[in-house]
Amino acid sequence: MIKRFLTVLFSAAILWTFALPANAQMSDDAVVAYVKNGMASGKSQNEMIKELAARGVTRAQAERLKERFENEQSGRTEAARTVGTQERERRTNDGLAEVEAGSLDMVATEIANPEDLSTSAAARLVFGRNIFTNRNLTFAPSMNIPTPENYKLGPGDEVIIDIWGTNQATIRQTISPEGTINVQDIGLVNLNGMTVKEADAYMRRMLGRIYSVYGDDAASEIKLTLGNIRTIQVNMMGEVAVPGTYYVSSFSNIYHALHRAGGVSNLGSLREIHLMRKGKKISTIDIYEFILKGKSFEDITLEEGDIIIVPTYKTLVDISGNIKRPMFYELKENETIADLLEYAGGFSGDAFKDNLRLIRQNGREYKVFTINKPDYSSFTLMDGDALTIGAMLDRFENRIEIKGAVYRPGVYELGNEISTVRQLVEKAEGIKGDAFTNRALLQREKEDLTLETQALDIAGILNGTLPDVPLCKNDILYIASIHDLKDLGYISVSGPVANPGRFIYAENTTLEDIIMQAGGLLESASSVRVDVSRRVKNPTSLEETDTLSYNYTFSLKDGFVIDGEPNFILQPYDQVYVRRSPGYQEQSHVSVSGRVLFAGNYALSNVNERISDVINKAGGVMKNAFVKGARLSRIISQEDRMRMRATLQMMDNAKDSIDVSELDFGNRYYIGINLEEALANPGSDADIVLQPGDEIYVPEYQNTVKISGSVLYPNSVTYRSDMRVKDYIEMAGGYGFEAKKKRAFIVYMNGTVAKAKKNSKKIVEPGCEIIIPQKRKNPSNLQDILAISTTSASLATMIATVGNIITK
Repeated sequence: MIKRFLTVLFSAAILWTFALPANAQMSDDAVVAYVKNGMASGKSQNEMIKELAARGVTRAQAERLKERFENEQSGRTEAARTVGTQERERRTNDGLAEVEAGSLDMVATEIANPEDLSTSAAARLVFGRNIFTNRNLTFAPSMNIPTPENYKLGPGDEVIIDIWGTNQATIRQTISPEGTINVQDIGLVNLNGMTVKEADAYMRRMLGRIYSVYGDDAASEIKLTLGNIRTIQVNMMGEVAVPGTYYVSSFSNIYHALHRAGGVSNLGSLREIHLMRKGKKISTIDIYEFILKGKSFEDITLEEGDIIIVPTYKTLVDISGNIKRPMFYELKENETIADLLEYAGGFSGDAFKDNLRLIRQNGREYKVFTINKPDYSSFTLMDGDALTIGAMLDRFENRIEIKGAVYRPGVYELGNEISTVRQLVEKAEGIKGDAFTNRALLQREKEDLTLETQALDIAGILNGTLPDVPLCKNDILYIASIHDLKDLGYISVSGPVANPGRFIYAENTTLEDIIMQAGGLLESASSVRVDVSRRVKNPTSLEETDTLSYNYTFSLKDGFVIDGEPNFILQPYDQVYVRRSPGYQEQSHVSVSGRVLFAGNYALSNVNERISDVINKAGGVMKNAFVKGARLSRIISQEDRMRMRATLQMMDNAKDSIDVSELDFGNRYYIGINLEEALANPGSDADIVLQPGDEIYVPEYQNTVKISGSVLYPNSVTYRSDMRVKDYIEMAGGYGFEAKKKRAFIVYMNGTVAKAKKNSKKIVEPGCEIIIPQKRKNPSNLQDILAISTTSASLATMIATVGNIITK
């Protein structure tokens, strides 16, 4: 319908103006198609208005579409008339039913003062009000049902008359606006206002004039059914979201019409919805009857021209607190608190039900009422009343508790079965064997809610020598364990045992017992030296002592003590130290690789084994080995790592300082060696004593020299014994612009470093690298220069030497 269509458009434009940002604007055709599809799918006008506004429909676009439809309406001519009546015009291209010409004039009035739909989001949550805005509930009538016999026929309904038997025929006619159908050989038949059952009987009589349908010799049968149903026009007035005229199916009921109108507004009533027909009220609908009791008014089918009026609500009350469904509810006149509690689903489990608080507006100020439970069914509510359901008290009326050394500690009921201390202990299945029965504690809450403690001889109460003690609510009985009153402590075991750690102390634990708990001695443990340290404990002492601990030493054999204090029993917090045997040594290995006869791992025979010894074990060096370039790498110990960092810290203020945090020393460092001299003079200072994990590498001969750093073209050149340092630098293009010429140094293959004088000859060796530092004061400059080097010399071992060279 044009009125509804334009209302959707202009309300969307105004909502966009006040509330929502526009997205990419829809085209005019897209807007028309959207409204068409939305109406066909049963969307409410309220939903379409909001969605169009969110999609960017503007005021200018809405005005343009209004003008377009007004022009179409004014340009229409009256269609042909049938039998002196006016056929309703229908638009087949877009599926929108037309209304009278005056409807468009009403649109402008409605658009001028539209409802601010943005306020609906902030509206109070009233029970039942959202049922007609739920997209999952359309209340649309089902068309896949048998024709109701009480359905009243009217203009636009299609009737189907089937004739079978001796005569076979089918008559399909649409009832004209005058209420008639035209039957061949009979003429006009008026069916308007008849029910389907009445029309079926009537057509049997009329067609009985032509066909034999009565008596025992009837040769034919006749049946009237309903085909396509008509569309009727109803008016939604009053407090609905979008008032207006709507076209609905003639099967529709009042629920479907309310859904099409977007439901009731914030002021609308759900309890007294009036259905007017021909100026008379034929029914009053209570939506709460439908929601809460399932009472349906579907038997009241809408008819052409019906008016549905939604008045304003009369009484709206708020209920909150400990209720199952706290929200606003609409009440009828004379409904009470009992009715409201039923609508709200009743009290929640933790509600205080004996009375509730009500706040009322008396026109001048607020007034508070305390309503007792007997008055719930008689106290009448008024508009604006606010009820609050309180919560039950956070306390117990019959709670008692028992803790400690009983078999079933916990909370119990104070009552006929349990009213004394003895009964409570028996209900907890008695005390445990470790219970301290001489003194139990009973904590009691006094009238002023402060606590007091009463000491009990639980043993006397249980054996009947002392009178039993009555219990009160909230009493807590605590029976301690002897273990709670005594520090049992632990025993610790360390050293070469299978499972070192702490072990819970137990009486009469011996040294043998605790070592067995620790998994026994490992093969590296000493059996002739096991020490025990004991705390100094004297709880009755009045003077300090200079003794820090008592120490004991034992020898073991086959897990038993054979030497030391006999029958030695451990005490809490004793510490047992199992010593490592000095006669135990694991195999230590060194590695030899490169140009040796038998490369691989070799076990050290003694602590003074040297490089020459291991090279001899490896079968000696090969003929093409470059002995002068052999190098030794060693695992960095924690002490070595700390020393390296300290050296770098000392250089931190140097001209070419190094950022210590940026350096990664790795796990190994290189030691400069002279393998040639070591092999020539075994046992000399050049023949270094090896350590476990050392790796010896003997390279093959290399006849190149590398030049890197601040030169024009860093590269490698062929070694010549007659060339000076200066000659090699010139073969790399000469010094760079920022080169420190006097601070050049050489890194040899064996890991040693030497200062390079430009006129020196003998200082250059095969496989070495000549490095020219730069003048720039960059903390990472030296690091960058050394990173260029491809020799195997370690930064960690060179750093002190190089630092001295380049800072002179």
